[in-house]
Amino acid sequence: MGRGSNGVIMKMWRADDYRLKVTSTERITDEYIRIGFTAGGLMEDHPVHPTQFIRLWVPEPDSDKLHQRGYTLIDQDPGNDHFYIEFAVHSGPAGQWAERAQVGDELETSVLGSNFQLPAVTPSEYVIFGDPASLPAINTLLDAIGDTPARIWLEWQYDSDPTLPVRNKPHHSVTWVQRIDDGRAMRELAEELSVGPDAFAWAACDAATTRAMVKTFRTTHALPKTQIKAQGYWR
Repeated sequence: MGRGSNGVIMKMWRADDYRLKVTSTERITDEYIRIGFTAGGLMEDHPVHPTQFIRLWVPEPDSDKLHQRGYTLIDQDPGNDHFYIEFAVHSGPAGQWAERAQVGDELETSVLGSNFQLPAVTPSEYVIFGDPASLPAINTLLDAIGDTPARIWLEWQYDSDPTLPVRNKPHHSVTWVQRIDDGRAMRELAEELSVGPDAFAWAACDAATTRAMVKTFRTTHALPKTQIKAQGYWR
């Protein structure tokens, strides 16, 4: 199948390629599916870290075209070369593939540039903004930060979204916020937030909202670049 120009770029950047095989499928909600994979050697080559992600090559239905989509790995098990990926299935080829996936199906993937590490100095707290698309990454972050306090805001669009499992601990607060006006509520929350100088901000919403939050963290809250991690997860 054809990877197009994205495939050429991946080859130029010397991405590592693997073939995954589906081991299980589980529908978490009407809009969310969890799929297990054997990793094809990926786990041996790439050490586990929070928010670890790969780039799937998803086939377009009834076509030989492949679409590249980034997804977070969760519950990685290097000893058994296995991990899970959770798919928000609202639209697009990746969601369509996830809804049809069966045990034994195979999928190609490339690995490039996933290297996030927790801050060397533990922050006073984490302030985290995301949505169902970035929830798997947020859950790996919450698993990793241990006893550090965190405040988490998650944007929802579908009635079932707030039922999704969040791996928060007793010292973590979680607030679900309905998406309105293309993310306006989340942007306003970031502006109105009280953030200490030793906090760490992590944001992964739609691209426009995430860009606005980064500007707010830098200007309104005066956080340096080293205390901000942001990635637009969709457009």
